[in-house]
Amino acid sequence: MFLFKWKGLYADACMLTFTYDVTLVAAALCISMIAAFTGLTLTSGLSALSHGKRKVFVSMAALALGGGIWSTHFVAMLALELPVDIGYDPLLTLASAMFAVLLVGMALLLMHFGKRTRQNIIVAGLLVGAGILSMHYVGMLGIRGCIPQFANAGKMLSGLAAAIMGIAAIRVSYARRTQGSVLTGTIVFGLSVVVTHFTAMYWTGFARLPAGVAIEPSIHNSQLAMIVTLAAFVICGSFLLSASTFALQPSEAGGNDILPGAAFADMPPEAAASARSGTDVMAEPNGVAAAFPLSANEMPVQSNMQVPFESENKIYFVKCDEIAAVRAEGHYTLLYARGRKLFCPWSITKSAAKLPAPMFFQTHRSYLVNTQKIAAFERRKDTGVCIIQNEVIDSVPVSRSKVGALRDLLDL
Repeated sequence: MFLFKWKGLYADACMLTFTYDVTLVAAALCISMIAAFTGLTLTSGLSALSHGKRKVFVSMAALALGGGIWSTHFVAMLALELPVDIGYDPLLTLASAMFAVLLVGMALLLMHFGKRTRQNIIVAGLLVGAGILSMHYVGMLGIRGCIPQFANAGKMLSGLAAAIMGIAAIRVSYARRTQGSVLTGTIVFGLSVVVTHFTAMYWTGFARLPAGVAIEPSIHNSQLAMIVTLAAFVICGSFLLSASTFALQPSEAGGNDILPGAAFADMPPEAAASARSGTDVMAEPNGVAAAFPLSANEMPVQSNMQVPFESENKIYFVKCDEIAAVRAEGHYTLLYARGRKLFCPWSITKSAAKLPAPMFFQTHRSYLVNTQKIAAFERRKDTGVCIIQNEVIDSVPVSRSKVGALRDLLDL
């Protein structure tokens, strides 16, 4: 067992001296990272789901993130070696977990059911920071066997660290919902829990109980270790499931989650960059257009064809001539029709195969457009943009390899 002495503000003769088990400190950091990855992966691509399903996944993510904050704290406390036997008050220990889960859950609700404005991102980040900080201090107040003492400087600095890193974690994770942002957000969120904990611990001291004071009934360290081990086991199991989903997720998924206010806010990040700069960053391999029938002889036009979409656990249908565009959303698609975004169980590949041509044309590997809904076509260097009016989507990107075929289809 590797130990190191912790010399904080209260490292003097009046206070109990303590050390840390380096192995358990490393374990706390790992649990924090695993919980962060699990929670952020569970919330990826939720914009395509119905409200009911979205609530379920947000709740699961809140449990993963909040439980990870709690587990990280108490693994770090198990790493703490004091010269007296300590335990934890059951009620305060449970309350500390509830603070973490509820405050993080509120932040996720704001991100997935509210508008992702910069103001809301700051509020959500502050909620995450408050969840980490309140969990820490409520958990510390639950210590039995000695008296924790907190310096005001520690409270302010740990609060500042929690707020800044909480905002950074939400900002990184939700600016662009890509695999890269999930991984970066995992690192920032995971570190935020550990940094807040040890910043607060630097300004925390432990005094002996006065003579004659009885120790209240509490959860002993051995019992706490079993509880934390069980929580870590559940988090790791969830991590394995979410990691497998993450590994199979297309890299362009989740593009709906760009911050609002951009000119191409309804495009995936790569597509928006393509439309702004005129470079085809999402072009098909080798610049070869995906096979898609352009002739009515190859696939008869069926304007009354029914396309399924899900809402509130029911399957409905929309006629394909009501659909303005189709966009990939992970393994599923979003239909832009009837002034709404509708969740369709078909993949973009299946949609391209089943929707009739030449009514529908695949402008991009993530987009199909109803050519009858195109109001204008704008050329942007090697790429282009289809302008659509009076629909919930106002533009569809056209990749470099598809520009020529679309111009021919539109007789341009």
